[in-house]
Amino acid sequence: MAPAVTSLTEASNGHETEVASIKRLAASAALSSVPSEYTYTKNPNEQGDANDPEHSIPTIDFALLTSGSPDQRAKVIEELGRACEEWGFFQVTNHGVPERLMKSMIDACHRFFDLPEEEKKEFQTKNLLDPIRCGTSANVAIEKVRLWRDFLKVIAHPEFNSLYKPAGYSEVSLEYSKRTREVATEILKGISESLGLEADYIAKAMNWNRGLQILAANYYPACPQPDKAIGIPPHTDHGLVTLLIQNEMGGLEVKHKDQWVLVNATPGAFIVNIGDQIQILTNDKYKSIWHRAVVNNKATRISIAVPHGPSLDTPALPIPELLEREGQAPKYVGMTYEKFMELQASPAALTKPCLDHLRI
Repeated sequence: MAPAVTSLTEASNGHETEVASIKRLAASAALSSVPSEYTYTKNPNEQGDANDPEHSIPTIDFALLTSGSPDQRAKVIEELGRACEEWGFFQVTNHGVPERLMKSMIDACHRFFDLPEEEKKEFQTKNLLDPIRCGTSANVAIEKVRLWRDFLKVIAHPEFNSLYKPAGYSEVSLEYSKRTREVATEILKGISESLGLEADYIAKAMNWNRGLQILAANYYPACPQPDKAIGIPPHTDHGLVTLLIQNEMGGLEVKHKDQWVLVNATPGAFIVNIGDQIQILTNDKYKSIWHRAVVNNKATRISIAVPHGPSLDTPALPIPELLEREGQAPKYVGMTYEKFMELQASPAALTKPCLDHLRI
């Protein structure tokens, strides 16, 4: 998932100047190279590799997790725990969310990005927790390199918000947010059980019933020099679990054993990753993994990430039962989820990872 973001405006000497959307820039007939403000240098020793079978994210069969026999469920929970410990990323199949709904959600977001620039301006806000926000790059006021992406972020829980345009977006997003939250709830139960806890332990501790859910759509147009730009640079997600889908264009890379791995998901599967709050709760047993979005020169990629977090006023702390069992001291101090999100959106996050700010 992406770092927290602001709007399409940039502070400059006390004034604000508009920053063009990447969609508008990419559509320019004169564009043949990446402008200097978008030039991003990747480490040449950290290229992605999608073909090594040992570097494929694990697969979790959701049907066996929720309705399998006791033996099947126990096996899947063990696999889930191993995926959280070794990868921090996995794909979820047989989850019951109709593929047509997933495609409709991508199409609805695509139609939003296709709206005239003037029509999107009313949603270009600056506040981190505004119900609806769209913009370009990430935080144009503080970042050194602009990102090759536009975004739309809509808070869907604890209160559902939606757009009145494009037509059909509201109905699709309501159904999609409900269905993804149901899947995320079951995954969180499985993670709790994989830690030897009651299924609802993490949900209760994190006030899941009031938890934050965001529908975050990213638009990455084709780039004339994809090796010189970045969709989203390496980052970790701030929440508990994130569910992601994408159109037919891939671009998600995960750092695994110091190597960037391009994720090839099964059609119709959710790509799931655990976030920083899980790493805090488990005292580093399950790690929130670095990932990034790369761009291509062939076609537009659209992804929809749905991060699910605690309630905004809830601080995550290492789970006492796990500390006692492992004979460990807590490695993190507490911080409310809202403050943690604000930290991720601040200049302080550019100097060192957010979790390091909380590390004891």
